[in-house]
Amino acid sequence: MLKSVVYVAAGGAVGAVSRYLVTLGSIRLLGAAFPWGTLIVNVLGSLLVGFLWGLFGRAAGSERTQTFFFFGLLGAFTTFSSYALDSLQYIQEERWGWALGNVMFNNVGALCAAAVGFALARVLFDHPE
Repeated sequence: MLKSVVYVAAGGAVGAVSRYLVTLGSIRLLGAAFPWGTLIVNVLGSLLVGFLWGLFGRAAGSERTQTFFFFGLLGAFTTFSSYALDSLQYIQEERWGWALGNVMFNNVGALCAAAVGFALARVLFDHPE
């Protein structure tokens, strides 16, 4: 149990810092009018979830893999709670286009990215199933 907590904490630290850096970078590059950083980490995190699951296959269920990568690193890296707050704020401000775009791009983009990541891992590392 303690070993699992350490794996989650280590992965979470890496994921949280990475999310912060992506958010800062996106504001510098793309501006702050739209939550680009949130969108980027959600889609990229979903791509990585699919990729790692495709790469590790059944081994993705191992304690170290699940706790470090899925619960720790990617759990801290993706920001669906931030996404929900961003969307709610757009709705409260009656900025319907931004709200709809944020919901659509995060949900559809993340789902598509997870599928692409899974397929990419299977193609690159030849894991037929």
